[in-house]
Amino acid sequence: MGKHPEHTRAVGQLVAAALLWSFAGVLIKGIPWPPLAVAGGRGIIAALFLFFTSRGLRFTWSWLQVGAALSYVGCTVTFVVANRLTTAANAILLQYTAPVWVALLGTWFLGERPTRADWWAIIATFVGMGLFFADELRLAGVLGNLVGVFSGICFAGVAILLRKQKDGSAVESIILGNLGAFVIGLPFIVSAPALPSHGWILLLLLGVFQLGLSYRLYSQAIRHVTALEAVIIPVVEPVMNPVWVLLFVGERPGPLALVGGAIVLGAVTLRALASIRRAGAAPAAA
Repeated sequence: MGKHPEHTRAVGQLVAAALLWSFAGVLIKGIPWPPLAVAGGRGIIAALFLFFTSRGLRFTWSWLQVGAALSYVGCTVTFVVANRLTTAANAILLQYTAPVWVALLGTWFLGERPTRADWWAIIATFVGMGLFFADELRLAGVLGNLVGVFSGICFAGVAILLRKQKDGSAVESIILGNLGAFVIGLPFIVSAPALPSHGWILLLLLGVFQLGLSYRLYSQAIRHVTALEAVIIPVVEPVMNPVWVLLFVGERPGPLALVGGAIVLGAVTLRALASIRRAGAAPAAA
């Protein structure tokens, strides 16, 4: 069967990681801390979770390991900042420009050329996400939009540099990145008010599951998928995020959002199925 079962499992891990990421909005809403304090708090919890549940860790401090960690810090921290400087819709949409950056840079860094199916999935994803957030997009907040674009570039960097480490372990970069986020958020944690008990529970859920477990799945999956697949398949995150908010908070999306969400989910599902079929066909041809 070659790598077909491994690739199929990796696609499932990417979807599971994206679903865990998508709970960020609901969980963060319940924590009475500034955003950077939340980012730092969940970062140290995720780092400790990954450190104590991983075996054979090797911190080589290579440029790949450190570069992926810095990209991770940039991705997570600037996303929080973008949410303060522009609308949440702009922030998540601009972060998910990552597939375009990976498509442009993946050939250079990894030798992974985007297929026609990749480009169609990217186009369909942007059309769907544009509809999904049509009622909320604003031209104001230029600085926040630029930060959001930078967050997307950093997300692409995470995918490319973790994929570059496919023959080794990528979790060390995630641990270092979470520690970096903690260092940045520490001054805000110190000056933040004391958390009530429910706030600590939500912060633990953010650190252990929404960030720690999700990136464990992501770092395992990226060994068996292309860098572009690693950023296209998780675009279910920005669609599911408002779904959880609807279910748990009661904020209802409009009709365009429902159409856009269906397009995104359809594009991602078809792209995932196509990659699974291609992975299965390769061993058979061999």
